[in-house]
Amino acid sequence: MARKNALIQLIWGFVLISAGIMMFIHIPQKLAEIRQHFSSGIFFLRFCFYMISILLVFGGIKKIYDHFSDMERKK
Repeated sequence: MARKNALIQLIWGFVLISAGIMMFIHIPQKLAEIRQHFSSGIFFLRFCFYMISILLVFGGIKKIYDHFSDMERKK
């Protein structure tokens, strides 16, 4: 069961990285759509979107790093 959980955590790490990268790529397009409806607060919104995407990528990297460091400790 522990091995299955470790595999799920590894896959989840890759999913987090993928989501963060895809969000980072799509931010300019989404901000252009948002600018049509709102004119104020764009800087704060841009900051929040980029911060979320960076946190997703670093969270995924941490999960993958933890997975492989746990495997090294078990050897």
